[in-house]
Amino acid sequence: MNTMASEPVLAARELYRFYRAGEEETLALRGVSLRVGRGETVAVVGPSGSGKSTLLACLAGLDEPSGGEVRVDGVRISHRPETERARLRARHIGVLLQTRNLLPHLSVRDNVRLPQRAAGRKHVTSARELLTQVGLGDRAHALPRQLSGGELARAGLAVALANAPAVLLADEPTGELDGETERVVLAMLRERAAQGCAVLIVTHSAEVVRSADRVIALEDGRATDASARTARPASHEVPDVTG
Repeated sequence: MNTMASEPVLAARELYRFYRAGEEETLALRGVSLRVGRGETVAVVGPSGSGKSTLLACLAGLDEPSGGEVRVDGVRISHRPETERARLRARHIGVLLQTRNLLPHLSVRDNVRLPQRAAGRKHVTSARELLTQVGLGDRAHALPRQLSGGELARAGLAVALANAPAVLLADEPTGELDGETERVVLAMLRERAAQGCAVLIVTHSAEVVRSADRVIALEDGRATDASARTARPASHEVPDVTG
């Protein structure tokens, strides 16, 4: 495991999330706590409906937990007005959503520039250089609808990395990719972790699990550290993360 991981940059304490529809109540998260250190890659696995995407949304400040708190770089991001959460997210967090994170009417280059402007940082990698790093230097002026599935995944990753985040949160970043493109995206995520970023990936992919430093399993909204059973397994010991 990366030695930088001893310093937590992402911390969640006793997260609960309730949803109500009429008189019915769904408990999506049941007291989830976790910590991710600098340079650490953590995979979150579990069956569909276990609370993985809800957890990621709360960690990113895209959703508010009903109880508990989330801190990024020591700053509480939860239980704040949306404008404050958006400001903190722009400065500290990169998010790669399963539905991708590109605005359809903007070019790939302008999609990358948008979070850089929101973060207000002068010393970040230029959009052109970042797109070159993900193999899209010649597609900077293309619209998202003109990209292939693999190109969309890499463009989405460039957007997530545009603000030089301390934390990178990814929801199924390789779910629709072929094996070769998945390896390229995972290599970029590992490289970012090696530079000190805390990376958390919600996934069903055995390849992502193999590449992680640590694995957290969610079931019925509860989390357990599955590292002892699942982190970096041999090929014949890959855990069942389908569902």
